[in-house]
Amino acid sequence: MEPTRFRREVAGWLADNLTGEFAELRGLGGPGREHEAFDLRLAWERHLAAAGWTCVGWPVEHGGRGLSLGEQVAFHEEYAASGAPARVNHIGEQLLGPTLIAFGTPEQQKRFLPKIVAVEELWCQGYSEPGAGSDLAAVSTSAVRRDGEWVVNGQKIWTSLAHVADWCFVVARTEPGSQRHHGLSYLLVPLRQDGVTVRPIQQLTGTSEFNEVFFDDARTPAELVVGEPGDGWKIAMATLGFERGVSTLGQQIGFRRELDDIVAEAKRTGTYDDPLLRTDLARARIGLRVLRAHALRTLGRPAGPEVAVGKLLWAQWHRGLGELAMRARGARSLVAAGAELDDAQRLYLFTRADTIYGGSDEIERNIIAERVLGLPREARP
Repeated sequence: MEPTRFRREVAGWLADNLTGEFAELRGLGGPGREHEAFDLRLAWERHLAAAGWTCVGWPVEHGGRGLSLGEQVAFHEEYAASGAPARVNHIGEQLLGPTLIAFGTPEQQKRFLPKIVAVEELWCQGYSEPGAGSDLAAVSTSAVRRDGEWVVNGQKIWTSLAHVADWCFVVARTEPGSQRHHGLSYLLVPLRQDGVTVRPIQQLTGTSEFNEVFFDDARTPAELVVGEPGDGWKIAMATLGFERGVSTLGQQIGFRRELDDIVAEAKRTGTYDDPLLRTDLARARIGLRVLRAHALRTLGRPAGPEVAVGKLLWAQWHRGLGELAMRARGARSLVAAGAELDDAQRLYLFTRADTIYGGSDEIERNIIAERVLGLPREARP
């Protein structure tokens, strides 16, 4: 379909459907705000699914629309521009689903993909551990094959949305005595069982979208390993590549809206008269254009070291935006009115984590140094 016509179709559908009770959802949800109207956002996402607007980039044979890259960009940008709420099924749709399409068995695809498309099952990601945060290869969670099942023991941490998820894709060590990248497997584990405990972590913002997840003889069928046992590192890295996909362009629309709000606030409070603040706001505007240029330049390419560049760029930029939000508010930004933080305060506090989660800045710089610049590899045990 002609791109402009497709954009009009998406924008028109959103305008017609973000009405009634769904109109209340405009601008809600997202990092640091996942608690906002969660049940209604889930109902909205199922409404999207019924109209065929979930998993739009997936192949038609797997329940998607098979949209081209250009059409996917248009969809995510129009979705963000409409003010529609943050998605609740993004981990299943953008991470696990593409992973199963690429590496899953036909049986796994048949079992899980339709329920992701319909938003009937929600997923979370079981990667980080207390002793293996950015260094994923240090995971110690174990899984042993016994009586046709994997028996999983260990702990995951910083597990986004685990408290509302039905399933978790878990990187676990399945070869006793193995080290680093070897001996890991990628398992699909149901969370609603006696062997799983989910404990929310209260964040600086007062909300709790991150969690600790404890596995104590948790079980999952033996056939729910993606790829072969021992392929876990390869599969996990592929999932991270899918995470940096087309939807990042929609994310940047949200960033632009935040920046526009900060400029408006600075003009309202008078802080815009400060030439240093004006200069930094202009630099932020330029930086946002750089983010978009990089995303478009790498769109559709196989995931490579440029993934690390993209994460490093947007994390640094967004953390700086949180600081600009506080400067635009002036001294009032230091005082919370009642129990709730305002948008600027929440943005500032939550963006402290942007350079840590999803790949810390230190790890991303190592990847760029070694794989792009050809510098000597960091000494490893």
